[in-house]
Amino acid sequence: MKLIGLMSGTSLDGVDAVLVQFRGDPPARPYWRVLAAVTVPYDEDVRDRIRGALAPGPPRDLCLLHRELGLRFTEAVGRVLEEAGCSVDEVVAVASHGQTIWHEPPDPSGKGGLGATLQLGDAATLAEETGIPVVSDFRSRDVAAGGQGAPLVPWADALLFTPASGTLAIQNLGGMANVTVLGGDEILAFDTGPGMALIDAAAARATRGALPFDVDGKLAAAGTVDEALVEGILEHPFFKQAPPRSTGRETFGEAFVENLVTGGGPMRPEDWPDLVATLTELTARSIARAYRDWVLPAVPSLDRVLVMGGGARNPTLVSRIAEALAPIPVEVPDEGVLGVDPDFREALCFAALGWAFLQGVPGNVPSVTGAAGPRVLGSFTPGREES
Repeated sequence: MKLIGLMSGTSLDGVDAVLVQFRGDPPARPYWRVLAAVTVPYDEDVRDRIRGALAPGPPRDLCLLHRELGLRFTEAVGRVLEEAGCSVDEVVAVASHGQTIWHEPPDPSGKGGLGATLQLGDAATLAEETGIPVVSDFRSRDVAAGGQGAPLVPWADALLFTPASGTLAIQNLGGMANVTVLGGDEILAFDTGPGMALIDAAAARATRGALPFDVDGKLAAAGTVDEALVEGILEHPFFKQAPPRSTGRETFGEAFVENLVTGGGPMRPEDWPDLVATLTELTARSIARAYRDWVLPAVPSLDRVLVMGGGARNPTLVSRIAEALAPIPVEVPDEGVLGVDPDFREALCFAALGWAFLQGVPGNVPSVTGAAGPRVLGSFTPGREES
């Protein structure tokens, strides 16, 4: 069967779409092949609307953004089909993660009840415009079962990328950073903390919006790390919380950077590279701390770390991660390593979760999310039937 996987992450860059062919039936691992992959970038207007939705705002704005994202996802489906030379009739379903607007994990103390999660990108609009059935809203069922609802890609990572021998960590650097460890006795995965969200927010402030991120890590390379600030931020309760754990822009986003900027007095132009350097160091050190506290005790013979996501293009950050994790080898893989362009790994993973839904196979890992048990993830919206 052919499925399209859609992913719009916390980096707010745009929509990644992959067309994937799966062969085989559970419980056997399927054969899979990526037929085409495209990215449809968001323009600045859509990015601003998503950022606005991340803060409390009028319900009308959320409603209209929900519809607009459904149309953007439709465009991504059309583009990937065109790239592959594939017709709509050949596709069994679109698996759409949606755009996370709010993600609030359950209280780690157990006293706050269930968590909550909201992804926008209207599945009905997507199904109506493309005519293809849509599987969406993957996170909600895990959250309803008491889980974090994140990270969800580890089940798919294990299905698609488990090495024939040895152990492997996939370190994703999206808006948030998360790790999946494969090849051990069981799947280990969790959010390590902020990925690019804080760095991007500081770079945008530093350049008055001229740059949405720290291009090639040049701002960080030109700055000096404030060690006291790094150590102070690492005292945040999240970094001490044992997995299962997840986080988002609600905790580590623009408001966090705003508090740093306003709390330290007026920022001079020459101070901005120092802040970007400090937040880059924070991301690297929080990842290393997570490995030291939770990964290496479980997998002491970790063979290598593959860095993926938008942050893999930031050589300053990657070098700091490599230094912090030494002597474990850290690399930025190419397409030949996993069989897919690393930029499209998460879209591929959601295509796999769509495949799991259609097969009636649970797609969560309860030990990773903390859910009460295995659950089939997703909701189904039928395609358009032509009269």
